[in-house]
Amino acid sequence: MTSATCTLLLSRKKQKTREEEIKAAIIETVDESLSSFKNLDKEVVYRNLEKTFKIKKGEIPLKIEGFADAIGQMFGVAAKLVEIRLIETLHKRFPEFVLFPKKGDVGFKEYVVSLRAYLLHTL
Repeated sequence: MTSATCTLLLSRKKQKTREEEIKAAIIETVDESLSSFKNLDKEVVYRNLEKTFKIKKGEIPLKIEGFADAIGQMFGVAAKLVEIRLIETLHKRFPEFVLFPKKGDVGFKEYVVSLRAYLLHTL
């Protein structure tokens, strides 16, 4: 009986560690992606994100839907380019993950949700 309890605790610990890894990867991905645009001041984007959309940089992984919506509002027609860069950068971190969308194109929000599910279930 002790052995089963121990196994359950280890499994939860692994999942928590994986979730922390995913959160860190998302934050680093956003930072790296925004930095890759030469005419974009990422600090202005972060301030606008926090002031207007109430999303702090560290909260982005927990508020992916709000973040994706904010990107759309901040960048307008260029938002798709930002999302593509975010997806490309995140995919470089987890190249084993391949997404086969059931319909149309995939946005950053859908990509992150699918990636998170994949990573949490393939320990």
